Amino acid sequence: MQTENLIAASIFCSSHHIEFSFISSLQQYGLIEVTATDEDLYINSDDLNKLEQFTRFYYELQINLEGIDAINHLLEQLQQKQQEVVNLRNRLQAL
Repeated sequence: MQTENLIAASIFCSSHHIEFSFISSLQQYGLIEVTATDEDLYINSDDLNKLEQFTRFYYELQINLEGIDAINHLLEQLQQKQQEVVNLRNRLQAL
């Protein structure tokens, strides 16, 4: 298995001083995807920013998993709307 774009969940947890069960809970909620091997769970490096954001929500702001899920949904919708605005502006400029 190729792990060059993957980060071990145990390393992330120890460096951020969080519980390993938090990663599992995020996975169960469908908020992050992890890759399991015999040795460890791995997180795709592309999802690292999202995971760090969820960690701050949970540990610093004390937002529960349901709240994180709702916030994530709203942030994704906001990004989609921002992309739509960019596309519409580009179309207007082309006219």
